Amino acid sequence: MKDYLEFEKPLRELEERIEKLAGSGSTKPAVEEEIRKLKARLAQTEVELYSSLTPWQRTQLARHPQRPGVFDYVSAFCRDFIELHGDRAFSDDQAVVGGFGRFNDRSIMIIGHMKGKTLKERMQRNFGMPNPEGYRKALRLMRLAEKFNRPIVTFIDTPGAYPGIGAEERGQAEAIARNLLVMSRLAVPIVSIVTGEGGSGGALALGVADRVLMLEHSIYSVISPEGCAAILWDNPAKVQDAAAALKMTAKDLRGLGVIDEVIPEPTGGAHRDTRMTAERIAKSLAGHLSQLGELSPADLLARRDQKYRAMGAVSEPPAAS
Repeated sequence: MKDYLEFEKPLRELEERIEKLAGSGSTKPAVEEEIRKLKARLAQTEVELYSSLTPWQRTQLARHPQRPGVFDYVSAFCRDFIELHGDRAFSDDQAVVGGFGRFNDRSIMIIGHMKGKTLKERMQRNFGMPNPEGYRKALRLMRLAEKFNRPIVTFIDTPGAYPGIGAEERGQAEAIARNLLVMSRLAVPIVSIVTGEGGSGGALALGVADRVLMLEHSIYSVISPEGCAAILWDNPAKVQDAAAALKMTAKDLRGLGVIDEVIPEPTGGAHRDTRMTAERIAKSLAGHLSQLGELSPADLLARRDQKYRAMGAVSEPPAAS
């Protein structure tokens, strides 16, 4: 059974009518003609709906409970994936997964947030919100990749780092900051892909990369729309205004130069066709890894440094005469 979002109600009604008619077993020409008309109307409605999504609607798609996760993509275009566990200091955080795998006959290090799909899986993965040990596990794997000269590919999908007392006591802020520092200086290519929700420092801790890509309906922001609405307006009803003001969609961020590419999704979102989404990610990833592989470590680091220094540039208004 499909999970429909609130704004997808028109699609649900049409699909249910089609299923009811198709399930009747009738072969009458009138019934078949009605099904044909409904399918044509459904296709047109999908085009109209998904071509004019608001930032808040894209946020809902980015958080869709059936949205593909890192293991869905790894199983689609990687071979011989071996998951590695633990930070060698405290525990094995299930909200962050990683390991070596083969992509286009080349060994790469894959690291990503993991939300889970069922309630049981989400509780096990802490709803994709890592503790400090999750980021320290990711850091251990990144250093391992650098040791063996392997490219790093990260998949970002988290509401943010876990804000619990235990996480703070174990150094959540330091763990995130350490990742930012080390990723900025790793002498191997890094490609980050925002596949769902990229929230705050919890996302950025896996996002300091040479190339940052985003799926079409993913989001990437310093704060959630709910948090922004609470801080700026103290009004939950302003969440749609906050989503628009944050400029957190893939299109907005591409225009601002924060990301390098927007990867198109199938009509209706990545969860509607995981295979097609994986193929598009794989094609984009192959191109970027090939380009980055031609650079020397010195050039790689210099360009990475320039990339982040160029962000957030402002122009001064002309002086008053």
